Amino acid sequence: MAAMSVSKMSASPYHVQVLDRAFAALEVLASRSEEFSLAELCVALNLHKSTVHRLMMVLEQHRLVHKSDETGRYRLGLKLFEFGSKAIAAFDLRQHSRPFLNRLLHEIDETVHLCILDDGQVFYVEKIEPQRSVRMACTLASRAPAYCTAVGKAMLAELPEPEVNNIIRRWGLKPLTENTITTAAGLKAALRRVRMRGYAVDDEEKEKDLRCIGAPVRDHSGRLIAAISISGPSFRVTKERIPQIARVVMRIANELSFELGYLADPLEMMRTRVS
Repeated sequence: MAAMSVSKMSASPYHVQVLDRAFAALEVLASRSEEFSLAELCVALNLHKSTVHRLMMVLEQHRLVHKSDETGRYRLGLKLFEFGSKAIAAFDLRQHSRPFLNRLLHEIDETVHLCILDDGQVFYVEKIEPQRSVRMACTLASRAPAYCTAVGKAMLAELPEPEVNNIIRRWGLKPLTENTITTAAGLKAALRRVRMRGYAVDDEEKEKDLRCIGAPVRDHSGRLIAAISISGPSFRVTKERIPQIARVVMRIANELSFELGYLADPLEMMRTRVS
C-alpha cells in the first residue's frame, strides 16, 4: 500500500529520498483511523526497522506524528492539523475577502493587499491592482518583513510582547530605507501607536517613494487572522491623505471581520467615522 506511494514518488525526476520516505510514512498513517505499530510501518513502507525508527523519531520531534506512551503505536500528529487549518483558513479567507477588497480598491483606487502573519513574516494571500500606469508591484504568495510594512505592523500590534521580541530576535530589524525602524524600542513605540489609532502606516519604510496603510482583520472570536492594506506611490498617498485613507481601510477591515463573525468594539467603529 504505502510501498506504492514510494514508487509513485520515485517516478518523478525531482525527489529527496528522506522526504519521499517521510511523506510516504504520513500517507500510511493517514490511510486508516487506527494507530500503526513500528512493525506494521516497516511492512507498509518496505523499509528496514532501524530506518523507519529513525524516520519516526524525527517526525515525532516535529509533532508530525504522535507516539502513544502506553502502546508505542503511531498516529498523525497535531502539527499537521495546524498546517491544514492554516491552509483552509487562508483559502476561505481569500474567498470571503474579495468583495471587500474590490470595494476598497473602488474607493481609494490604489493597490489592495490581504496578508497573513506566517512564521513572523508577512505572507501575501491576495492582491487587487488599479488600472494605473504607476502602481505597487507585489507577487502573490511572496513574503516581506513585518516590521517595515503596514500590514505587518498592524498584525504585530496584536501580538503579546514576548512574541514580538521573538520575531525581532529571529528576523532582525535591517534598514531597507532611511525611514526603516531599526530598533526594538522604536518598533514597540510604533506598535503602541497602531493599537491607539487602529491602523498602521508604512511611511517609505520598506521601499522609497511608497506608502501603505493597513488595518487588522479578526475572526468570530476576535483573534487576529489577517490584515488588509492600501499601497501606492507617495505622491498620491500623501501624508495629508493618510487619515482619510486610514478611515476607509479600517472600515473595510471591520466589515470583513463582521462577515467572518466578529462583533467590533464600539470604539473601533468610532475610529472609522471620526474625522
